[in-house]
Amino acid sequence: MVLNWIWISFFLAAFLMALGTTLFTGDVSVWSNVMNASFDQAAFAFEVSLGLTGVLTLWMGIMKIGEKGGVIEFFGRSISPFFSRLFPGIPKNHPAMGAIFMNISANMLGLDNAATPMGLRAMQEMQTLNPKKDTASDAMIMFLVLNSSGLCLIPISIMMYRAQGGAENPTDIFLPILIATAIATLVGLIALCVRQKIKMDWVIWSWLGGIAAFVALVTWYFTTLPADKVQQYSTFIANLALFSVIILFIGAGVRRKLRVYDLFIEGAKEGFKTAVMIIPYLVAILMAIGMFRASGALDVITSGVERGVAALGFDTQWVGALPTMLMKPLSGSGSCAMMLDVMKVNGPDAFVSKLAAAVRGSTDTTFYILAVYFGSVGVSKTRYAAGYALLADITGAIAAVAIAYCFF
Repeated sequence: MVLNWIWISFFLAAFLMALGTTLFTGDVSVWSNVMNASFDQAAFAFEVSLGLTGVLTLWMGIMKIGEKGGVIEFFGRSISPFFSRLFPGIPKNHPAMGAIFMNISANMLGLDNAATPMGLRAMQEMQTLNPKKDTASDAMIMFLVLNSSGLCLIPISIMMYRAQGGAENPTDIFLPILIATAIATLVGLIALCVRQKIKMDWVIWSWLGGIAAFVALVTWYFTTLPADKVQQYSTFIANLALFSVIILFIGAGVRRKLRVYDLFIEGAKEGFKTAVMIIPYLVAILMAIGMFRASGALDVITSGVERGVAALGFDTQWVGALPTMLMKPLSGSGSCAMMLDVMKVNGPDAFVSKLAAAVRGSTDTTFYILAVYFGSVGVSKTRYAAGYALLADITGAIAAVAIAYCFF
């Protein structure tokens, strides 16, 4: 229901903004801009889905080998004490547990292309347990919020963009992003546990403490590295982990004397079907976002906030990163474009450029995740998923601003 009204609001805001622009400025070209944006975004949504087809085909095939080889089941048993409490609706040792673990692990390593197929696999497994196939289950919502909060230990892509932009130290946003995304994940997780009446017992707190300790260890390790080695080592670790997973899955299949090639093809076919299924959902959300942006509504919000902050006597430097902040839950490519635009205008080492990068990495793309993940299993009633995912987004953005002022 929440996503339904948010989607409608994009169209209403775009229409009212375009109407106001025409009435008060006489500019009629805004209508062409809005409609062209709708067509462009619809085509872009198809291109995104087409681009995902190869990745989904690859990783759904690998996941099928891992499933039949028993690796997914092993991961599920390993994290069962923790996840069985966060996902009480999923039986212990169910394949969904292992898929959820693999997805979250890939996200933590910044492996976006690998995380999405694993996440879609997790959604498909959870859908088999869902009594109302068109309505999101509590487990699905918990999973979506964990994805939206986007806990990421190694923000490879953002460091790469900063390096390409000529930043003196491309990795200086590593720690701010790590801290901000950890805060967003913690707030989103605890809030949802309260909403779903999940008891926060010693097992949950122990695991959260262990995750916090691991984040602290990673933070300490990377602070000991020379600045020019952080990106190199983080990329190496992420790619080593990814390739190791592939070898592990194939090795497990060979150990069980399975026909791993045939299993890969079987899973790859499922990945292709999934890529086709998500096209309507992507078109719907990206078209609405594109029209909203083309109407000028986003610019009006940004300028209004800047004037309000200035009137209150507060520092307005962070407002330059507001477009990135607002676009982040709406569009990954849009927020990336906003971040790059800030870097281009202000220079990669300006405070606002570093803040935009920290905001970009603080959480994941909420509405893209909602559209792709729920769309892949045909769920249209998302209940309160969007609201709690946006809570994590807002928390991450606020944390990124506060931490950027501390670091930079």
